[in-house]
Parts: sequence; C-alpha cells; structure tokens
Amino acid sequence: MPCLVRLERLKKEIKRRTNLVGIFPNELAIRRLVGALMLEQNDEWVVTRRYMTLETVAAICEDTTKDPAKIAAL
Repeated sequence: MPCLVRLERLKKEIKRRTNLVGIFPNELAIRRLVGALMLEQNDEWVVTRRYMTLETVAAICEDTTKDPAKIAAL
C-alpha cells in the first residue's frame, strides 16, 4: 500500500478520534492522543511490513547449498 494512502488513513483516524473526544483541556492532551495514535500505527506497520519471517531467515541460515532458486521459493 503506498505511503500516502497510509498517511491519509492515519489522518482520518486522528480526526475521528479527536472528534469523539470533542473538547480538549489543553494542547498537551491533544499531543498525547495524537502521539499515542502514531505510536500505535507505527507498531502496526512494523509488524505487518516484514519482508521475511523469522522462520524464513532461519531456513536460509541453515541451508548449506545456497541455491538461489531454493531460497527464492521460501
């Protein structure tokens, strides 16, 4: 998914959550909410954006033949 689409989705989620809260007591409260949402999104991106699983890396490290076709098939 392109980065701009993800950013737009994040903006919509921030807008939705801030509208739910309605009135913030101060600017720090807004920063905390937006910061928490961005940390949550970052954690999600880190988990879902893995190109290789740990099992795939382990299989490659154990393979002594280093056949590129076999590695690509994993």
